[in-house]
Amino acid sequence: MHQKLRLIALHHQGLTTVRPFGKGCQATKRVLEHLGYIQIDTLSVVERAHHHTLWSRIPDYQPDDLHQLVRERSAFEYWFHAASYLPMSNYRFVLPQMSAIKRGEISYYASVDAKYINHVIDRIRIDGPLKARNFESAKNSNAKWWNWKPTKRALEKLFMQGDLMITGRDGMEKVYDLTERVLPDTTNTSEPSLVEFSEYLINQSIRANGFTTLKQLTHLRSGKTLRNALNTVLQQKMEQGSLVEYTIEGMPITYTTEDILDAKINRPATNVRLLSPFDNAIIHRDRVQQLFKFDYRLECYTPKEKRQFGYFSLPILYKDRLIGRVDCKAHRKTGDFELINLHIESNKINLDDFIPRFTKTVHRFAVFNNCRSIRVSNVRPKKLTSTFRRALSTEDLNKK
Repeated sequence: MHQKLRLIALHHQGLTTVRPFGKGCQATKRVLEHLGYIQIDTLSVVERAHHHTLWSRIPDYQPDDLHQLVRERSAFEYWFHAASYLPMSNYRFVLPQMSAIKRGEISYYASVDAKYINHVIDRIRIDGPLKARNFESAKNSNAKWWNWKPTKRALEKLFMQGDLMITGRDGMEKVYDLTERVLPDTTNTSEPSLVEFSEYLINQSIRANGFTTLKQLTHLRSGKTLRNALNTVLQQKMEQGSLVEYTIEGMPITYTTEDILDAKINRPATNVRLLSPFDNAIIHRDRVQQLFKFDYRLECYTPKEKRQFGYFSLPILYKDRLIGRVDCKAHRKTGDFELINLHIESNKINLDDFIPRFTKTVHRFAVFNNCRSIRVSNVRPKKLTSTFRRALSTEDLNKK
């Protein structure tokens, strides 16, 4: 049953076929609507997580495709379980959190002084879209009450409570504007009930993953009220026959549909992906352990001497298994893409089949990271070092 669930999960994540969502900007929109969100991360050891996650599902993906969705108001930024891009059609489902922040129910934002809030709103209303740095000059003004940190917190609070939206980015710098000037007129702004919100979380999780669990649905969402509502809706859906419940060894109670369980999904014969640490398919670490028997932790926040696999190791998906990880770095000034530590952790793979497919994927990823050559530093098992170095040796990748 675990292999069946792995195939279901990977299929619903768009990781078993070459172009499950099509090409170009429309494919990016389809991925976002299907998965429900794409997590944003600022680390740029390799291409940032939001772009990397999309590239893993869209072979010809370009970062401007996502920026285009924001410009045309098909996507927006907000907090899902972390900072994320979401489809504009999901806007109403962030309203409960916005309202809670505005009511002062989340203490982090409660202490922001109203004078900073009012000043930020007035500046943006008069001057148009602004970045945080546009407020720095106020530190040197005669307004002695003004300083930088409260201004930044005011921007964050106004964004999180829905008065401002991010209309674009300059690099990774956010550009803020008034929500009334950004939000499309056709957007549904009715705040969902707790039952509607619960249904949204359940439907999205099953659409994106093929099945779900209560722990997955409440990932980084605290409170008995939501948990109880989710339990109630899950029970109702099972009574109606739209969901079924399964108990599987080594996993919590799992919910899915009969159609999903009955669908035939072929095990991919040619499938190698380098996944972002923040990819939707692996962001629930317990689930990764349960499905793949793969213990994955991001070690960039671990002291260097305690790291096992490297600063920013990427899980390697081969067919329907996670068989290793590779710590990569794009040296953009020199154009070198370095495999700092490559760990092959499964002795059950056919290396003659795996290596050429892995090589092709690494070449593509290096080009996506604007690199022209590949360098292999360390390989485990060590006996495979020369094999991988020969396979990955390149001339100018941009000529291929």
